[in-house]
Amino acid sequence: MPYRFLPENFEHDYRSVWVDVPQSLYDGRKVHGLYNEYLDELEHAERSGFDGLCVNEHHQNAYGLMPSPNLMAAALSRRTSKAALVVLGNSLALYNPPVRVAEEFAMLDTISGGRLVAGFPVGTSMDTNFGYGVNPATLRDRYYEAHDLVMQAWTRPETFAFNGKYTQLRYVNLWPRPLQQPHPPVWIPGGGSVETWEWTARLNYVYCYLSYYGYKRGKATMDGFWQALERLGVDDNPYRAGFLQLVCVSETDEAAEREYFEHVHYFYQRCLHVWEGFAEAPGYRTLKTLQAGVRPQVGDQARKVRQSLDWKKYVNEGYIIAGSPATVREQLADCVQKLRVGHLMVLLQIGSMPKELTFRNTELFGTEVLPYMRDTWKGYEDHWWPSGCVNGGAA
Repeated sequence: MPYRFLPENFEHDYRSVWVDVPQSLYDGRKVHGLYNEYLDELEHAERSGFDGLCVNEHHQNAYGLMPSPNLMAAALSRRTSKAALVVLGNSLALYNPPVRVAEEFAMLDTISGGRLVAGFPVGTSMDTNFGYGVNPATLRDRYYEAHDLVMQAWTRPETFAFNGKYTQLRYVNLWPRPLQQPHPPVWIPGGGSVETWEWTARLNYVYCYLSYYGYKRGKATMDGFWQALERLGVDDNPYRAGFLQLVCVSETDEAAEREYFEHVHYFYQRCLHVWEGFAEAPGYRTLKTLQAGVRPQVGDQARKVRQSLDWKKYVNEGYIIAGSPATVREQLADCVQKLRVGHLMVLLQIGSMPKELTFRNTELFGTEVLPYMRDTWKGYEDHWWPSGCVNGGAA
C-alpha cells in the first residue's frame, strides 16, 4: 500500500522514504482514496481466484501505508469469504503488552471463520528501532518473549501468570480464543537471518523470504534455509517455505515494458529510498547473520545497485518477472522449482501502479498463470494453511 504521489525528484531531494519523510508531502484526501483502492484490489484478487490475501506492518513511511495490518484484515474479513487472510505480521516486539496481538488475531480468526495466517516478523530496523524506539540490543529478546506469551495465551487452557523479562502479567485469560485449534498457522517473514531459519524449523513454522530483489538473488537465501533444515533433520516439504516475487503480466513482453516500467521504477527508486543511517541500527543484525555475509536490502549499497537499473536489468536479473502469460508462467515455474517454494506470494500492485492496471495484472495472473501453478507440489501436503479455507498451496 505505497503512497504513490511522491515527487519525481524525491530520491535526489529528500533523505529517506522511511522514518523522517516530510509531512509536507502527505495529502490525506489522496490517502483516503488509496486505502479504498487497495482494499478493492485485494477483494478483486479473491474474485480472480487467489487463495490468499497478504497485508503487512510498517511505520512512519511512504513505502507502505499500513501501520496496522489488522485493520485491513478486519475490513477484508467482512468483504471476502474464501481467501486466507495472511497477516505478515504483527511485529511482536512493538506491542505492550504483546497479548494484544493474541487477542486481535483471535478476533480476526473468529470473524473470518478460521481463515487467518498469523505472521510474526521481527520488523525492519526503520520500523522498530527508529520509528518505535526499541533498543536494537533487546529487540530480538523482546520478540522471542512476546512470541512465547502469544502462543501460551492461545494454547494454555486455564488462566495463568506470565513473568517475563519485559512483560509481567498476573492474569492471562484470552477471550476470544482463535477458532483454529490449537492456533492459526504461523508464518515468519524474514530477510535472511540465519537464526530465523533454525527457529522456524524447530517450531514447525513457515519461513517466508520477502525479497525486494527477486528470485535469482533469492536463491542463495533459500538454499541456506533448506541447508539449515537438512542439518536439523527436518523434512524438505516445499510448503515450509514462502517467497515474494514482483510480477507484471500483459498481452506481450513488449506491452509489459510499456505498461509497467514507470511503476516498477517508482517502487525501486523512490519506495526503497532509505537513508543509510536508518537501514540498520547497530546491534539490529545478529553476529551469526553478519558472519554469514547477509546484507541489508536498503541503504547506500543497495541504492548504488538500484540506480543502474533499467527495464532490461529488472527482467534479466530477476527483480521482476514480466511479460506475456507464457513468459511469466515459464519464469515463475523456474522460480518455484529452484527455490523449492510451496507458498508463492506475488506482488501485483507495484509502486505507482493505478487501480485499473492492478486489476488487469491481477486478472491476467489469476486466469492465465495461476491455474498452471497449482499442481507444482501435488505430491506434498500443506500443513500450514488455514483450516477455514478450502484451497491452498499458492498465496
